[in-house]
Amino acid sequence: MSELSTTLIHHPYTPPDGFKAISPPVHKASTILFPSMAALRSRDWKHKTGYTYGLHGTPTTFTLEARIATLEGGKFCTLVPSGLAAVVLVDMALLKAGDEVLIPDNAYGPNRAFAEAELAAWGISCQFYDAMNPADLAAKLNQKSRLVWLEAPGSITLEFPDLPALVAVVKSHNASPGQAHPEGVVTALDNTWGAGLAFNAFTLGADISVQALTKYPSGGADVLMGSVVTNNEALHHLVHFCHMRVGYGVSGNDAELVLRGLSSMALRYAAQDAATRQLAAWLQTQPQIATVLHPALPDSPGHAQWQRDCSGAACLFSAVFKPQITQLQIDQFCDGLQLFKIGYSWAGPMSLCMTYDMPKLRVVKPWPYQGGLVRFSVGLEAVADLQADIAQGFARL
Repeated sequence: MSELSTTLIHHPYTPPDGFKAISPPVHKASTILFPSMAALRSRDWKHKTGYTYGLHGTPTTFTLEARIATLEGGKFCTLVPSGLAAVVLVDMALLKAGDEVLIPDNAYGPNRAFAEAELAAWGISCQFYDAMNPADLAAKLNQKSRLVWLEAPGSITLEFPDLPALVAVVKSHNASPGQAHPEGVVTALDNTWGAGLAFNAFTLGADISVQALTKYPSGGADVLMGSVVTNNEALHHLVHFCHMRVGYGVSGNDAELVLRGLSSMALRYAAQDAATRQLAAWLQTQPQIATVLHPALPDSPGHAQWQRDCSGAACLFSAVFKPQITQLQIDQFCDGLQLFKIGYSWAGPMSLCMTYDMPKLRVVKPWPYQGGLVRFSVGLEAVADLQADIAQGFARL
């Protein structure tokens, strides 16, 4: 090879074997090289026994998928570019025109939005059900029902449902001759809050568990990624093949960051859980607040189910202000916080707050409170400093 550029591209050097470090190596590629056409034709991308193209997996992404499956107590994991992408992938893999999906009224908002827009345009209907009332789910299941979304606790308002009871309703429906969808109803749980640490989705009966790895597994507020985990190989193939067809993929660098975050995940979860409970309990005593929503609080909806099924409670709580405090005042309260920054997402190192217009987010049952709501995400700052920050915000009301 006479030209330097050719030599550099086809350089013969191979580093020696035997290098071993704590962190898994980072593999990045679009093109995967094959030694021969026979090798290319023999590669099986369906079962992760080899490599075909960077989009379909590298040693780094396969390693992360194996660890997320272990975290969730599952067997099969597929990585996607975000938590919402995980929801969308399950929808696309399981639903077709004429099917119906049932979604909790307190579910993650973009789940609802995708169902009402894209799924509706594709001839797939949706119903919303009261997650705190299994009888409501039972009444709405029908022959078109193919997928039931579960979420524990509810997004923003943190009601903790009776997951085994909801799953039992679906199983009873599936066992009813002539009443169920020909392919059966599948349950999929958004387990971002539990994160595989607070409870096991599959022990409680879910068929599929999805997470926004953006939250706890990453922990740094600088990665977007999601996962779909199951113990059922047939369901995994539906998800995995759809994943291939739509072209979802994650980068090796992002996978590295999540792999790094997994090492400290349990410690961060426990620390933020303890801080959140302390702040939520204190906030209950403040005269500006009508109620605090957090599953570990005895008065919070679903506390008994949380106490029965969970060993942790994450980093979120929501505070409902008394009705005499206006939305403008609540906005000014958030604006004046120094440590709680205004922003979406949670489970990162920095504490966050966000307001929500709850009456507009409920369709099954009216929102029962009159005052405005602020959701707090507790980071890794000192609890005393966070409490002082909220206190100075109250002082300005």
